[in-house]
Amino acid sequence: MATMTAAQKREQAKMEYDAFLAACPSRQLLDRISNKWVTLILAALGGDCDGEPRPMRYSELSRLLAGVSQKMLTQTLRSLERDGLVARTATPTVPVTVTYELTDLGLSLRQMMRGLKTWAQAHMDDVLAHRATYDARTA
Repeated sequence: MATMTAAQKREQAKMEYDAFLAACPSRQLLDRISNKWVTLILAALGGDCDGEPRPMRYSELSRLLAGVSQKMLTQTLRSLERDGLVARTATPTVPVTVTYELTDLGLSLRQMMRGLKTWAQAHMDDVLAHRATYDARTA
C-alpha cells in the first residue's frame, strides 16, 4: 500500500465527510450554522439590512438583534470567530473599539443564510396556517 502525504490524507478525509454519521465533523458545523443567532448575525454582517457586507460594532449587533442576551451574543460571536466565519478587530481607542465582519469563508455562506432568512419571512403566514390546521385536527 502506498503511503499518503498529509495533504492527500486531508483530501481523502474531506471526501469522506458524511453529516448523517454522528461522529462526522461536518455535523458539528451544521449544528453551529443552523442556530438562529448565527443565522441572524451572519445576515446582519452580510448586509441584509442595507445591502452590502460591512463591519459592525458589538453594540450595533446587539441593538439590531432584538432579544439576544449579552452572553449569547458574545458566545455566538466567539464561536463564529473560532470557526473562521467572523473576524474580530480591536482598535486601541478609549474605550477600545471592537468590530466584527465576515471573513471570506463567512461571505461564502452569506447568500444561503440570507436566503433562509428571506424564505422564513416570506412563508411565515403559510407555516402559521398549517400549524393552526394541525393543532385543530389534533386537539
